[in-house]
Amino acid sequence: MSHTLDRLAFFTRKTELFSNGHGVLNDDDRTWEQAYRDRWQHDKVVRSTHGVNCTGSCSWKIYVKGGIVTWETQQTDYPRTRPELPNHEPRGCARGASYSWYLYSANRVKYPLIRSRLLKLWRKARATLSPVAAWAAIQNDPAQRASYVTMRGAGGFIRATWDEVTEIIAAANAHTIKAWGPDRIFGFSPIPAMSMVSYAAGARYLQLIGGVCGSFYDWYCDLPPASPQTWGEQTDVAESADWFNSGFIMLWGSNVPQTRTPDAHFYTEARYRGAKSVVICPDYSEASKFSDLWLPVKQGTDAALGMAFGHVILKEFHVDRQVPYFREYLRKYSDLPMLVRLVPQDGAYVPERLLRAAEFDQALGETNNPDWKTVALDEATGEVIVPNGSIGFRWGEDGKWNLEEKDGLGRETSLRLGLKGVHDEVAAVRFPYFGGAATNGFAMTDHPDVLVRNVPGQAYEAAGGRDPGGLRL
Repeated sequence: MSHTLDRLAFFTRKTELFSNGHGVLNDDDRTWEQAYRDRWQHDKVVRSTHGVNCTGSCSWKIYVKGGIVTWETQQTDYPRTRPELPNHEPRGCARGASYSWYLYSANRVKYPLIRSRLLKLWRKARATLSPVAAWAAIQNDPAQRASYVTMRGAGGFIRATWDEVTEIIAAANAHTIKAWGPDRIFGFSPIPAMSMVSYAAGARYLQLIGGVCGSFYDWYCDLPPASPQTWGEQTDVAESADWFNSGFIMLWGSNVPQTRTPDAHFYTEARYRGAKSVVICPDYSEASKFSDLWLPVKQGTDAALGMAFGHVILKEFHVDRQVPYFREYLRKYSDLPMLVRLVPQDGAYVPERLLRAAEFDQALGETNNPDWKTVALDEATGEVIVPNGSIGFRWGEDGKWNLEEKDGLGRETSLRLGLKGVHDEVAAVRFPYFGGAATNGFAMTDHPDVLVRNVPGQAYEAAGGRDPGGLRL
């Protein structure tokens, strides 16, 4: 009724002009504005972060009213790293700023959901059978199993109780272990940044039952494999602020502005400082537009590209000419000097694995973890030695898990980068070749599936009755 009267009195409202008629004051009802003021009201401000599937760990101010998150803004109290580096803050992204929407979204999964067809089969089987026997009965009946497996991707989930789903999971794991062995249980655990308790609980459970614990990177398909394969540590890398000190940055398999949003400013700031950037990415991603050179590699050819890089580098800096800086890098930071065991196969040899100290007489003087210490050839003495830095030095010893050019006994070393010139024989070694088949539209080359190459090698006498016929490469 009031609104109707206000409309009738529209032309009789009191108004007052100011600024030579450019401004108007009136007596309109402005209580509607209170809705906007209420939207931003809060009782307190707390500090938090968004740890679900994100390792950014950005610090946020969370505004709370009546126990409900109303809105959030970025914290701006990060300490400076060094005066010459840009500020870390503000850290955060659009996903973090809207996190409370997800928190209270109707789409958020808050209860266990299971495919309805499977739950009906389970309840029917459990009426007469024990949990493991019930699951086995479902799996051993092709018709029952197909009834829910063929519906994957079609929805049909319903809410179940926690007791039911935990019993199903336990029964399924027990049945799989009994039928095929514990190594057929493969699981993921949440990232440590999300919850150390959840991560440790999942990882420990899989370890205790003898299952395989996948990396949390396998969960969201974002593993940078070069880091753990090269250094043995998963993404134990320099912090993002150190990007600013770089003169050349290569982005490969990472879309930094999208997946590392709070750190991306160091990437762009480094370019203002003069750093050059190359981005290897099949699509014109957010990172590609920042690059000096964008290499749009075809999907599925990353491995071939990486091997081509390695071929050119080794040929130009190690084969055609021996560049001292590069050779010293190989000795100190790579596993190229480590000796590889060759085993016979089809009239030739195949590379099996790295040789270890435990395979030699008296474990080459190593009493702590000799099965986990790799070996190399000292260039000066020609002796087989155990260089520092392998994983066996990490536990049980002090001060030896490093990359100093010393062996386990503390002697200075210069590792040999090949056996040419000191070899006992030239062995025919078989290498797999994957470019001889055209798949997915890729070009192929006319080569056999296995290439045989002549490689200089040395024979060794294994200790403890181990295979005496092996070679070291």
